[in-house]
Amino acid sequence: MTGLTKNMNKTVLSYTQIIFGATLVALSYNLFLLPSKLAAGGISGISTILYEVYSLSPAYSQFLINIPIFIIGLLTLGKDFGWKTLVGTFWVPFIIWLTGDIPFTVTNPLLGALYGGIILGTGLGIVYKGNGSTGGTAAIAQIVKKFTGLSSGYSQLIVDGLVVISSIIVFNLELTLFALMCIYITSKTIDIVQLQTSASKLVMIITENEEHIQNIIRTEIDRGLTKVRSVGGYSHTDKTMILCVVEQQEAVYLKKILQKEEPNAFVIFLNASEILGRGFSIDKYYGQKL
Repeated sequence: MTGLTKNMNKTVLSYTQIIFGATLVALSYNLFLLPSKLAAGGISGISTILYEVYSLSPAYSQFLINIPIFIIGLLTLGKDFGWKTLVGTFWVPFIIWLTGDIPFTVTNPLLGALYGGIILGTGLGIVYKGNGSTGGTAAIAQIVKKFTGLSSGYSQLIVDGLVVISSIIVFNLELTLFALMCIYITSKTIDIVQLQTSASKLVMIITENEEHIQNIIRTEIDRGLTKVRSVGGYSHTDKTMILCVVEQQEAVYLKKILQKEEPNAFVIFLNASEILGRGFSIDKYYGQKL
């Protein structure tokens, strides 16, 4: 496969992610957020307020507000991001207009906040993985991320939080609190989608009996490992820190074996967000698919 073909496939994948994610964003608005009267941040929250007060079409108001924000994002984040944002900026209002009369809606604010936040966060996370944006405060959140180093989820939380808090002027406190819950769920979902959080665990084992533990890991769960030479801070004796990434079930099994055969080993189990490498993102065995 040539470099040109790879670049084309990558571009097609990016725009596919943006369109699919933007569709989820629009559906979350029409199915959950607007019917539940949740101004869950961003331009969608502003359009919900405008619809409640002036009966303005959310699709048209979102499109018009997005124009100046898109120009700012284009100047700040570059042409590639700008073109991808342009797709999201047009696509979200279009799907909102297209599905405006959808009969399946949720008016309960709790259900709207929960499921609307999950679908909205999933959509935005997919769009961000395509290095794009759906316009509005999503673009502002990406600008905040670039200059502050915060994650996409927390950037979105900060920007949307300001919009939600201001919505208390139009909606009651109860709906505002539900909207805050929605954007929190959205921010967490964004990070989960982007990091592809799995049930994998990073196991850190500090021991003086490295050969035995190394043999346990290789024979019992068939995983690779990395050894780091270390010194005990209290005992000042030489020790070995073994690092090993395992699946959830393997972690439970390894814990039982270590408690039985190496009770003096110091063991830490940490959640691993995303694992790249042999045995996880690529085949476990070289040249074999078992």
